[in-house]
Amino acid sequence: MHNTGADGATTDGEPVGVDHVFLALERELAVFLRRARASSGELAREVHPDLEPSAYGLLVRLADAGAQRATDLAGFFGVGKATMSRQLHALEQLGLVARAPDPADGRAVLVRLTDEGRERFTRVRNARRAQYARRLAAWDRHEVAELARLLHRLNAEQEGEEG
Repeated sequence: MHNTGADGATTDGEPVGVDHVFLALERELAVFLRRARASSGELAREVHPDLEPSAYGLLVRLADAGAQRATDLAGFFGVGKATMSRQLHALEQLGLVARAPDPADGRAVLVRLTDEGRERFTRVRNARRAQYARRLAAWDRHEVAELARLLHRLNAEQEGEEG
């Protein structure tokens, strides 16, 4: 039994009545996200020394999904058009992306990776994947697959909440 203080928390700082499973999840996700943000910064610098950490995700999206409209990218990332425009302009200035008319709609513009952008991104992504493989070498492949499945489920449910 835990004693509670005036703030409604137990003497070990845990809120009263909170499910410890979810507290453990929250703690682990916080550590994971903090490390992921730091890693994005490192990865971005490896692609190009002047690349903003937040722009690395744009490269991932363009590499995985192909050419996209800026409005679709803004919607995917949940940012405003002005933010997306600024990030795309910076990527263009670095020679990592280019804009071209959408063949399906001449009024629209598609953003795509340049050859240089694809080469730089692919090199960094392959190194990151090799690092994952090394870090998880002791895990059973079924555990890795289960982690990927659960993270996909979490992401899909969060996407449904945002949409």
